[in-house]
Amino acid sequence: MLKKKEGTDMVLWQGREEAYGLLAKLLAAEYGLPQLPELARQEGGKPFFPQHPDLHFNVSHSGGLALCGTGSAPLGVDIEEVRPRRSGLVRYICSPAEYAWYEELGGDWESLYTIWTLKEARIKCTGQGLRQLPKTIAVPLIAPGGTGELDGLIFHAYAGSGWRGAACCTPPERPPEAVEMLCEQNVSFS
Repeated sequence: MLKKKEGTDMVLWQGREEAYGLLAKLLAAEYGLPQLPELARQEGGKPFFPQHPDLHFNVSHSGGLALCGTGSAPLGVDIEEVRPRRSGLVRYICSPAEYAWYEELGGDWESLYTIWTLKEARIKCTGQGLRQLPKTIAVPLIAPGGTGELDGLIFHAYAGSGWRGAACCTPPERPPEAVEMLCEQNVSFS
């Protein structure tokens, strides 16, 4: 059985590199694994490590950004570079309650990406994939830096300049309040 470094729960790293390369670095630092273990996919497509069934992970990438997480319970992560999209996308993604919240936040792209990354993190955590209309995927309405619970899942929303991210996991794990940024300087983002 693998042991994490003392005092760590779910671990999230963000970097400006390839997602699985970042995951390999995280696994080496947190678990002492010298290389990325063999990957397999569950029926819904979610990746896992067959030789380490108690080590859960997930990765995401957008543009030059990557986000990965590990933990002892199922988890999902998503990161997106914020960029304008077609205007009809908001109504396609958001339920009526989410749309109202999106408008309360100012109706900007950052707000939409906050909602979208929470939805992506949820479907990646559960392993269901995007098999239903996005507006039917329920998430808590939390602003970046916030934590929320829904349907027995725990969510956290993250933000930085030009990006939004989210993590979703099953108890007893809890998403960290900050993402460790792996680049030339280690800094944390809330």
